[in-house]
Amino acid sequence: MKKDLPENIVEDVAMAVVLINESPEVKNWTVYLVNLKDIPIDNVLISSKGYGEKDGKLVKTSVLRHFLGNINAKSFAGVEAIDTEVFGLTNEYWLSYYIDGVIYDKKFIFLPESIVDENLIRVPLVNMPGVMIK
Repeated sequence: MKKDLPENIVEDVAMAVVLINESPEVKNWTVYLVNLKDIPIDNVLISSKGYGEKDGKLVKTSVLRHFLGNINAKSFAGVEAIDTEVFGLTNEYWLSYYIDGVIYDKKFIFLPESIVDENLIRVPLVNMPGVMIK
């Protein structure tokens, strides 16, 4: 039963939507997993999806699954490119990984219109502007 499972708390791991480059016509964004831990994380799996309302209609994107393998300590890995068209939707990333054979998982949710210039920070390790959730 779920109540019998240990509560493995995810700490020092973040998801970030990062502005990788821009021109007057377009901004290019990529989603990154950032491992802020002093130890590696193994067998990293992320599922992503978007959902919400756009132009008065309910919208759902496809569910994508990304296997990143092992992520070294104090490093990051690209997950997927993300189009600005979905910034008006809720963008959800479900992360699972292992440390010493113990599974950890956490859901990261970027709310509609949260990926805006006013919320940009310098994302640690990636060293580029973005919106990050820890």
